[in-house]
Amino acid sequence: MPNRELKKIVDKYKMTEISVHGFRHSHASLLFEAGLDVKSVQDRLGHSDVQTTLQIYTHVTEKMKNNSGEKFQKYVNF
Repeated sequence: MPNRELKKIVDKYKMTEISVHGFRHSHASLLFEAGLDVKSVQDRLGHSDVQTTLQIYTHVTEKMKNNSGEKFQKYVNF
C-alpha cells in the first residue's frame, strides 16, 4: 500500500500518522513482544545481517518493559 493511500485512511479515521515503512518497524517490535526469537524475525524481514534487525527495526515496547520487571521479580522471588 503506497504512503498516499495510507494517508487517506489515517486522515479519514483521525489516526496517528505512520508510514508504510513505519509499519515494518512496528511489525518487527511486535514479533519480539510476542516472543519470537531474533533469527525468526530476521528471516521474516528478509535481513541478511541480524544486526540490521536488532539495531534498526526492533524497539522496546511498554509491554516489554513491564514484562522485564515482572520476570525479574519472579527470578529474585519477590
